[in-house]
Amino acid sequence: MIQIRARAAGAAGVVAGVLLLTACGGDQAGSSGGGSNYVGGTGEVTQVAVEDRQPAPDLSGDTVDGDRLSLSDYRGQVVVLNVWGSWCPPCRAEASGFARVAEDTADQGVQFVGINTKEYSRENAQSFERSHGIEYPSLSDPDGRMLLEFPSGTLNAQSIPTTLVIDREGRIAARALTALTEDGLRDLIAPVLAEE
Repeated sequence: MIQIRARAAGAAGVVAGVLLLTACGGDQAGSSGGGSNYVGGTGEVTQVAVEDRQPAPDLSGDTVDGDRLSLSDYRGQVVVLNVWGSWCPPCRAEASGFARVAEDTADQGVQFVGINTKEYSRENAQSFERSHGIEYPSLSDPDGRMLLEFPSGTLNAQSIPTTLVIDREGRIAARALTALTEDGLRDLIAPVLAEE
């Protein structure tokens, strides 16, 4: 009986260690993540067949720059929706690549939109966008409520960063629960962009 408890305690310690190592921390100096840690992505990338896609919620609200934005404004375009925070190291790692791909694909009918979440200072978010050359809009979601608008059972944002690709009909076509390289991002978008 004691051996079983010792094994269970050991297994719990391993799981806790793995979660700690994969956490996207918000406790860094100057962070605005509210002092909380968020479990990073699983690395899973999911592509959804056209017939199995679910509609994305029509997220709307104020952007980091104070403008109004609704995802439905971009119906008919492929939308790349990226969940990020300036306090998140993997978000910083992928940001400049996202800015380049957004610029490269804009004339192909691709619109990038960010969701800046758990960010309590718009100045930090604006500084992040400037330093990484991000010119596409980002919805401001300081309390994470927008992420809860994805219906249960859909490909929702489960980690930070998460990237979703929404097809021209407003349906979720792909999701990446990981930071993406520039090539990985292009690979995620390409099949959806090729659809008629």
